[in-house]
Formats: sequence, C-alpha cells, structure tokens
Amino acid sequence: MIEYETAVGHLDADCFYVSAERVRDAFLRDKPVGVLGNQGACVIAKSYEMKAAGVATGVPIWEALVKCPDGIYVKRDFRWYEVLSRAMLELMRVVSPQVEYYSIDEFFFQASVPRGGSFQKLAESIRDLIWERVKVPVTVGIARTRTLAKLISDAAKPFGALAVLDREAETKLLADRPVTEITGIAGRRAKRLAVWNIATCLDLARADRRLVRSLLTASGETLWWELNGDPAQPIHTQRPAHKALSRGGSFGETTDDPTVLHAWLVRNLERLIEELEYHAVLAGRLTVWVSYKNGQVGVGQTSLTVPSDRFDMLLDAARPCLRNAWVPRVAATRMHLIAEHLTPRAEAPLGLFDRPDPRLETLARVKRAVNARHGRFVLRSAATLPLASIYKDVANGYDICDVRGKICF
Repeated sequence: MIEYETAVGHLDADCFYVSAERVRDAFLRDKPVGVLGNQGACVIAKSYEMKAAGVATGVPIWEALVKCPDGIYVKRDFRWYEVLSRAMLELMRVVSPQVEYYSIDEFFFQASVPRGGSFQKLAESIRDLIWERVKVPVTVGIARTRTLAKLISDAAKPFGALAVLDREAETKLLADRPVTEITGIAGRRAKRLAVWNIATCLDLARADRRLVRSLLTASGETLWWELNGDPAQPIHTQRPAHKALSRGGSFGETTDDPTVLHAWLVRNLERLIEELEYHAVLAGRLTVWVSYKNGQVGVGQTSLTVPSDRFDMLLDAARPCLRNAWVPRVAATRMHLIAEHLTPRAEAPLGLFDRPDPRLETLARVKRAVNARHGRFVLRSAATLPLASIYKDVANGYDICDVRGKICF
C-alpha cells in the first residue's frame, strides 16, 4: 500500500478577468487590458501591462484613460468567467480529493504525493494542467497550512509554482512579507499590531499567542497557529450555510432622485429574493445600506414579524428602511440590501395571523417559471421602469454574486 504525504495547496488565477477575455480573443494578449464594471464606470480588473502604467483596480474609467490612453477597455462578462472558473474547478477535483471553491478564481486543495515525492513537481504539474486545458495562467502554492499556501502563491506570481514546507524557507518567506498580505489583516488590525512593532508576517508568527488573541480576537489567533505551521483552518468542500445574503452594488451614474432610488431598491430586492429561494431560507431581518457621493452613509433596518421570502412582504419592510437611509438632495452612489436571521423554509413557523395568500403564491411561481424559461428579469416589477437602460444591457443581467457554491465574494 502506497503511503502519502499531504499538505495544503492554493491555486490563484493570474489577472483572471483579463486572462478570461484573452482566452476568447488572442488579440488582447500582451496588451494593456482593463475590464470595466457594470456600467463601465470603473476598472475592476487590469492586466500587468496596464498595472505598469499606473492604473489601479477601482479607478474611474476617465482616470484610467489618462494614465493608459493606449489601453483596451472591455465590459465584464461574468457568465464567461464562470464557465472558465468551473472548468478549473472540475480539473482540481480530478487532481485532489478535497477542493474548496474559495472564489471565482481561487481554490484551496489537499495536496498529496507518495511518501518521498515532490510537492514542487505537483505544484508545477497543476499549473501546467490548467494552462493546457483552460488556457488561463495560474499560480500554485503548497505549504503546511492554507495561510502559508496563499502567501506562497502570492509570492510566486505570475504563472508560478512553489512548494515551501521546511521551516527555514518559511521563515525567509514570512520575514520578506508585510503583515498586511495576510488575508484578514488590514487597516485597523494592522494599526493595532504596529503599536507592538508587528510589521511582517514573521513578527506576527513570533509574537506571543495571547497578545495576538487580545489584539485580533480568536480569528487572529487562528492565523497565528497557521503561520507557525499548525493547520487551524479546514478545507471546506461544501460551502457552509449562509449567515446573511446580500445583493446590491454601484449605480454607475449617481442619483438623488427618490424614484430612481426606489427602482434600485426593487431591483436589488428581486435579486435578493432569487437567492433566498435558491438557498431555501427566509429573511428575519432586512437592512438597506446606501452610500453617497459626499461620503455619507445611510442605513435602515427592520426585523420582520414572520420570516419571509415573499416580494410583497419584503418590499413593505424595505420601503421604510430606504426612507431611513435616504439623504435628501445628496447624490447616492451605491446600495446594498442585506437579509439576516435566516431561517430554513421548512423550519419557519407561521405567525398567528399569517396565512398564505394563494394568489400571491401563484403569481410568484408564474414569475419564476417565465423568467427561468425566457430569461432573467423578463418579468419584473413595474417600479424598475426608470432603470430601463440597465435592463437593456445584458452585462447587468448577471454578476459575480450569482456564481454559486464558492466560499467568498
């Protein structure tokens, strides 16, 4: 019987959205390419060539054009990106018995080689397999824990393959990387650590565990164990149950028109209800979050008497939330609807006076059936008519949130 050694691997696609566009259009290779968001207002991904010109993710298109006038800018297409993402996922499930679909372009996996075998060769073979079959360049890192594996793949980019499993090599890697490169440490957390002269990953690994826990809570202590080579985060082969579901995003064009804001509320609510129905859960609390061009943020929140996924009940709950979040005469830039206190539909009790309305239930079923057969949002609330241009643009009919099964956004 063959004995195997195991470790944790991390695969991350290089400039995935740009790489995906290059798969179907070879003309884009070796050129500065930027992928634009929903309404084409900002750059959500860029090639290394465009990055070298000074374009950062999230910059408005007009700023990107100044920094990179020769760049090629394309509208994002998450349907195509999901096709390639799932192709990579299927290949990873062939080479590993445990694969975590972490994000649309990232996977954690169990790396196994015969005792005495080479994890380095395994990393190279997986990288080359994805390139050969999917034509997407990826970087693979293999280490003793998932936190280390991600740091290694980040260090090996682009199109790299690196296995680091001995302590001396780990120490060198951690000493060379700022603590902010660890997923989950940025901003306020980094400032807390800086007070204690913890600036690199190695500083954090060598810090007192109890101090790290006091500064970063239990999640920070988990990272401490991981940095020291003790696996503390499992590979999730299935997505854990959601604690919350959210839908929303940028408007593209700012607006202070209450009618348009209400239209966005309804659009995002219909998208949120799709997810509630898909996951067979009901919302017990609803939050409406709106950000404004002047930096203000408005929030409205309500708890439902009875958990629900019904459009009429959730809209009645969402309207006063929007009124509370609304700042009159100030241009709004984005909105998010968040459903919390989720209850499995099969376990949800009826309220004392809550009786199903057969007409509304039938209407909801017809709406789902028509949209499933003829296209998403073919039937939608008339309140969204002010957003006619959004619905005409096929790029807005689908977004990254709809790629189901992955762990994070």
